[in-house]
Amino acid sequence: MEFTIRSAKKNDMPRVLHLINELAIFEKEPDAVEVTVEELQNDGFGAHPAFHCFVAEVNSKIEGIALIYNRYSTWKGKIIHLEDLIVSKAMRGTGLGTALLDKVVTHGHQLGVKRINWEVIDWNDKAITFYERKGAKVLRDWDVVWLDETGINNYVANL
Repeated sequence: MEFTIRSAKKNDMPRVLHLINELAIFEKEPDAVEVTVEELQNDGFGAHPAFHCFVAEVNSKIEGIALIYNRYSTWKGKIIHLEDLIVSKAMRGTGLGTALLDKVVTHGHQLGVKRINWEVIDWNDKAITFYERKGAKVLRDWDVVWLDETGINNYVANL
């Protein structure tokens, strides 16, 4: 199978959002996606992009994405965060995931980052095995902590 990995363009964002929604359904959170095409376009392609996205194209159709952004570690320095690596259900097992991860790691290496971080849901054994085979460490003794929009609003209201 022939495919191309390239940086996303602004007009790719409808298909990117489609794949984000496909992931949400896979992760049993079909109503969790709030981001819009317009937000993806503005946030990724404005004066100060909040993220960079790579896409995997098969026959001129985007079948996978890897969305990353810069972070900073007080212990390591520059790192990047892989927010999502998504391959359409129809294309899983074809090598697109590997090609996208290869692109992210190569990109991080070129940037001189000290680490690439991402999360994987604990019941996705196929993804965990895939990442471990690639040499990634799955840290099972750390918990993800976050404040959602409601939590942020409540926090600020109680200051």
